[in-house]
Amino acid sequence: MANAAGPIWSLVCWRNAADWLLLLAAIMALGLLLPSSALVYGHPHFLLAIGLVGVWRYTVRAIHFVRAMWFLNVRFPRLRRRADALGASAMPSHVYILATSFRIDALTTAAVYRAIIDEAIDCGCPVTIVASIVELGDQLLISALWQRRAPPAQVRLTFVRIAGTGKRDGLAHGLRAISRAGADERALVVVVDGDSVLHRGLVRECAPLFQLLPDVGAMTTNEYCSVQGGRLVSTWHRLRFAERHLNMCSMALTRRVLTLTGRTSLFRASIATDPRFIADVEHDSLEHWRLGRFPFLTGDDKSSWFSVVRLGWRTFYVPDVAIQTIEHPPNPSFLATSTQLMFRWYGNSMRQNGRARRLGPARLGWFAYYLLWDQRAQMWTGLLGLSAALVASIRYDFHFLIAFVVWIGATRCVMCLTLRAAGHPIEALFVPLMYYNQVAGSITKIMACFFPDRQAWTRQKTTLRRDLDGFHAWFNHWSSRLMLFSACSTFAAVIATLVLYKSRYQ
Repeated sequence: MANAAGPIWSLVCWRNAADWLLLLAAIMALGLLLPSSALVYGHPHFLLAIGLVGVWRYTVRAIHFVRAMWFLNVRFPRLRRRADALGASAMPSHVYILATSFRIDALTTAAVYRAIIDEAIDCGCPVTIVASIVELGDQLLISALWQRRAPPAQVRLTFVRIAGTGKRDGLAHGLRAISRAGADERALVVVVDGDSVLHRGLVRECAPLFQLLPDVGAMTTNEYCSVQGGRLVSTWHRLRFAERHLNMCSMALTRRVLTLTGRTSLFRASIATDPRFIADVEHDSLEHWRLGRFPFLTGDDKSSWFSVVRLGWRTFYVPDVAIQTIEHPPNPSFLATSTQLMFRWYGNSMRQNGRARRLGPARLGWFAYYLLWDQRAQMWTGLLGLSAALVASIRYDFHFLIAFVVWIGATRCVMCLTLRAAGHPIEALFVPLMYYNQVAGSITKIMACFFPDRQAWTRQKTTLRRDLDGFHAWFNHWSSRLMLFSACSTFAAVIATLVLYKSRYQ
């Protein structure tokens, strides 16, 4: 097997190197199309004239990178050494592993529960696996895996059957089952999604950190992915996890991560069994000034984060512990898959944003508090450069658009180096996909901001339906459209004014 893996790995490396050479050649070829004035400081065509908004956006990115590097190379290694020195004394009294499964194929379910059972056996402390499932077939499959592994007496398996009403109900029923089991203050709850494969040693590596960080109520881990799809969608997922890792490391520096990933997160049992926490996960809703109250269909990870922070706890990220997620794209088309997933992810973030900001800097910390405000601005600034370049190229000179493409290519290459420095492998396709994420993500966030009541699961194929009367349904629909049109018109007017003003006085 090792001999076969060597040539395959070499082939992958050579293909990646060839892709990077081709990308750099394309960027340089475009650069040769620019006039010599593009390198003259003070000229309207000057390539590096990015403006105040550009300086602002790149500065935020640079701050994230510096914070992440300090956390990865200085702060966390010290913490890991202290955690390792604690030994068995830092292990929890009991570990509850809550896994939720619904409409997931049998091969994925088998891989997920095989890893859960192995982790329960290896961690060395009493473990109860709570399988929150819908279908009898899943129960039979998990029972067969359990019998084959033959765990010791200190590892137990409990099934919680629900009616298929959604992941939130599955989590709530599982957490109530753990609550009835009488979890004490030193117990931990590990929440695992039905498509997440745990790496060995997750409990042993994470549990001591709760003792060292008494103000941390929950933490999440690093993620890698195995995508059941084509190369483009696979690379897009890997880019997402690489950027997630960098941002999580930055926020973990002050123990203020802004989400507890639903794929795998660990909680103090005293929090996970708190009736307020369970209610937040099961029946979370938003009171909107224009659209009224509506429930959160998706975004259980945002609900759990909000509940933990509201209860007065901090949140953390463990960069040297990872899980492997098995991704099933909802559509064969990359464009359809990416837009559907971004609408779910970014929609959850935008719905969460307002109430999270109301927690204030005292609970969030000033940097996290600023980033929540920054999310609101980012959906517009992400479109600013492209919009200005298009207007300038149409109104004045096509070289503006070429210069913009060269700038985007060069800066995204540098951004890829920051992802590599944080520990994730990079690919040449990351460069165009980064900018695709910026533009498509901005458009998606704008839509989610003005239509927050539109929600849908990609796997379950369910959407939020509100039983509104005719007038309220009509008002919500057309008021959202009117506000979106007004905001986009204002943005277009600002772009046109900036481009014309800059040209007039240069």
